[in-house]
Amino acid sequence: MSPSIEPKLAEKPAHVPADRVVMFDIYNPPNVAEGFQEAWMTLQREDVSVLWTPFNGGHWIATRSGEIGEVFVDYSRFSSRVFIVPKDIGEIHRILPNTLDPPQHRPLRKLLNNVLSPSAVNRMEAHIRATAVDLIENIKPRGQCEFLSEFAENLPIRIFMGMCNLPMEDVPKLKFWMDQVVKPNPIMEYKDVYPLFLEYFAAVADERTGGGGDDAITDIVNRTIDGRPLTKHEKLNLLTVFLMGGLDTVYNLLGFIFLFLARNPAHRQQLVDDPTLIKSAINELLRRFPLVNTAREVRFDIEFDGVRLKAGEMIVPPTQLYGLDDRINSEPLKVDFRRKNIEHSTFGKGDHVCPGAHIGRLEVTIAVTEWLARIPSFSVKAGTEVQQMGGLIGSIPSLPLVWAAGSTDTSQ
Repeated sequence: MSPSIEPKLAEKPAHVPADRVVMFDIYNPPNVAEGFQEAWMTLQREDVSVLWTPFNGGHWIATRSGEIGEVFVDYSRFSSRVFIVPKDIGEIHRILPNTLDPPQHRPLRKLLNNVLSPSAVNRMEAHIRATAVDLIENIKPRGQCEFLSEFAENLPIRIFMGMCNLPMEDVPKLKFWMDQVVKPNPIMEYKDVYPLFLEYFAAVADERTGGGGDDAITDIVNRTIDGRPLTKHEKLNLLTVFLMGGLDTVYNLLGFIFLFLARNPAHRQQLVDDPTLIKSAINELLRRFPLVNTAREVRFDIEFDGVRLKAGEMIVPPTQLYGLDDRINSEPLKVDFRRKNIEHSTFGKGDHVCPGAHIGRLEVTIAVTEWLARIPSFSVKAGTEVQQMGGLIGSIPSLPLVWAAGSTDTSQ
């Protein structure tokens, strides 16, 4: 089973104070359909910054930026050995290097960093832009689209499959497997999905080991660590992590960002009138709409925010609450494209910060830039109720957009 709604509630441990207990399922927050980030913000209190929930096996939740940052950064107290709740499910997610702590994780992580370095990603900018433009130009004449399936999903998938030199006909099954991991209430259990990833990449890794291709998979499987070649286990884990990062996060970020732009014409017009503002606007939108849930395992008994955390317990540092903390970003729900000193953890923090942060940010920036250059005025289709949902990654299931086909009038 993947993370999902879990009706069985854990019994409150004796050391957990009653006033720290909150009935909050991180994969299905109360009223999440009306707003994913807003649902999470109901956890924030002035007096305490760490709460405990009986959902998903029972675990702690850090709710303020200071404590969230500590959990992300301080691996001496908070281990990535298990990074998903419930813990029994997290124990199955033994993907490298995600479940290794420094310094053990660094050699493998360095391989991903090299493939996704700023210089490597910048060389792809023209291709990413051309892909985005092609998708938009094909959509534009119709005056409407289902944004998520027709654009937000296709852009990162085409970039990822091109980087890896994988056939586009494999996308449906790869996306289906990914959905079983990140969406609530999956059809398949994770223990049955994970082997499918490994089986898929085993054949690809064998074929490209020793090869001279210029694709990302060939690059990864032919790297060495301390002079030795990668083991097959290491290769398959790295490729699986690469896939998971490449297919889903940007897709969901684009959903939240374009829903905001569709509903807020004044903000959208700011970017149309001054495209040089887009880069800073993207950082603000990333701060406002983070969406990934991970967890850490407490290494030993500690005092944290005035409560006792015991060895082996789980704590969730929500990426979405860091940038939405009014202690570091005033009026956090307000989107201000000229906000100064923006702080967020949308791509994580510390040694496990997302290795694909640079390409993710670039894809989102290009998507917004090229869309607004061609479809400057758009809105959510009338009569549509756009809902949001939780999961390992927050998402919007459907986003139908409409605009005046053929119009370039930015004042609509």
